[in-house]
Amino acid sequence: MTSSLRNSVVSARALRVPEITVFFWLAKGLSTALGESASDYLVGALSPIPAVLAGFAAFVVSLVVQFAMRRYRAWAYWFAVVMVGVFGTMAADVLHVGFGVPYTFSALLYGIALAAVYILWFRVEKTMSVHSIDTPRREAFYWAAVVATFALGTALGDLTAMTLHLGYLWSIVLFALMICIPAAGYRWLHWNPIFSFWFAYVVTRPLGASVADWLGKPTDVGGLGLGGGPVSLVLLALIVAVVGHLAVSRRDVQPTD
Repeated sequence: MTSSLRNSVVSARALRVPEITVFFWLAKGLSTALGESASDYLVGALSPIPAVLAGFAAFVVSLVVQFAMRRYRAWAYWFAVVMVGVFGTMAADVLHVGFGVPYTFSALLYGIALAAVYILWFRVEKTMSVHSIDTPRREAFYWAAVVATFALGTALGDLTAMTLHLGYLWSIVLFALMICIPAAGYRWLHWNPIFSFWFAYVVTRPLGASVADWLGKPTDVGGLGLGGGPVSLVLLALIVAVVGHLAVSRRDVQPTD
């Protein structure tokens, strides 16, 4: 087998998403919070339409970069996750703010969309495991699910905080308790690992968004009033540090058989 042919075979089989470690969940939590705070800041700084257009453009660029990678690269993957977080937040907020759609309806709508992605993904690929994302088609399903989870999570966070009047702090408590469910189910009740992963993945979004809103929103709506800009900068610095560590250590690169 020639060197070029061998490399092409390896690239085709290389997994395109990270291993699930404590660093994955740390980066995921930071990215969800950053997506929320950055979206709120940009919409206020640029006005809604330019902000959404800029968010969509960055979202498209990030996915183009990610799909151009032949294997998992920490910086490209997490850049895409952050941009999905920003645009996913905007997409969820546009339905409510721009079109007056209640959070209950938007949460239901995004929940149906996510379920449709999962069903189609499983029917086509027969698995939704992150340990099988080794082709562009499987990765496309993966990112479709990620986008849907971010939009759904944003709607759920706003639903509990505003529609159900729990506020941001009690929403944090609620979703923190909820994320313990798949962790306990997987650890002690032997739940399916794929189900447990996606359960936790969905819940991290409203948890991170609630934390960002609590930190950044004005005090008269239940936040600490730190501002979306400063909160975004701190979260960005933290996620850059985590992703930089992963890029150097490569401890989240999945092994290839």
